[in-house]
Amino acid sequence: MICNLCPRNCGALRDETRGEGFCGMPERPWAARASLHRWEEPCLTGDTGAGTIFFSGCTLRCLFCQNGGISRENFGKPLSDEDLRRIFRDLHAQGAACIELVTPTQFSAALARVLADPIPGGLPVVWNSGGYEKPDTLRLLEGKVQVYMPDFKFYASDLAARYAGAADYPPFAKAAIQEMYRQTGPIQMEGGLLKQGVLIRHLLLPGHVREAKQIMDWVAETFPVGSVLFSLMAQYTPMGDLRRCPELQRTVRPSELRSARTYLENLGLPGYVQDLESAGPACIPLFDLTGL
Repeated sequence: MICNLCPRNCGALRDETRGEGFCGMPERPWAARASLHRWEEPCLTGDTGAGTIFFSGCTLRCLFCQNGGISRENFGKPLSDEDLRRIFRDLHAQGAACIELVTPTQFSAALARVLADPIPGGLPVVWNSGGYEKPDTLRLLEGKVQVYMPDFKFYASDLAARYAGAADYPPFAKAAIQEMYRQTGPIQMEGGLLKQGVLIRHLLLPGHVREAKQIMDWVAETFPVGSVLFSLMAQYTPMGDLRRCPELQRTVRPSELRSARTYLENLGLPGYVQDLESAGPACIPLFDLTGL
């Protein structure tokens, strides 16, 4: 396939075994882990955990990525359609509260094909992405994904360019999140679990509380009150080569998290605030091909 699935529009040739584009991945999905994951928001994990598949490759180049082994180095193994169906069945058998697809954007076409089949136990499918997506590509997933969980990483284009090599990230993220909401409508909860809707994540970066507040303002202004969930994440851990970004060479201060938390509460956005104790390598999964 000639690929223009993501905003990079690189027009790369991707087939079953070869990928020449920005993401470096073939058309056939690759993944590095599939297991129950208990470190997501409570509405996704329940008592047992989210049935999470971590895909290889990425359409962004975040300097601080904590999953660099799979997002940049593309560690993983190829999966056929039947492999994915088997993994879904295995996760359901383990008691997963949902089927969560992490960093799936570069495999949108293949996953849309697999997701056309019934999901074991009727579990909701969660699309956990970086938010850098094209609405046209997301439409391939309409009716196949029940919960969208996009990041909204950057509000300012200069920060998106500096930290992720994507100056056009903000407009694409806004358009993508609005398309996600068009598909799912307002959140639908059942027994404390999110069955349908949009949960927007923002990773609070050191020194960038104002950026977080601008993103929260946009969410509050764009969607009806209580119709989406917002997750303020505090797990930022300095990783990777940050020599040219010294401002990122520390964790988030308690005062920064307090300021962002208070702003979120005053806006009345429902959702979650992560504790600072979540920062650190202990919360990063092992990408060792478990469950594949």
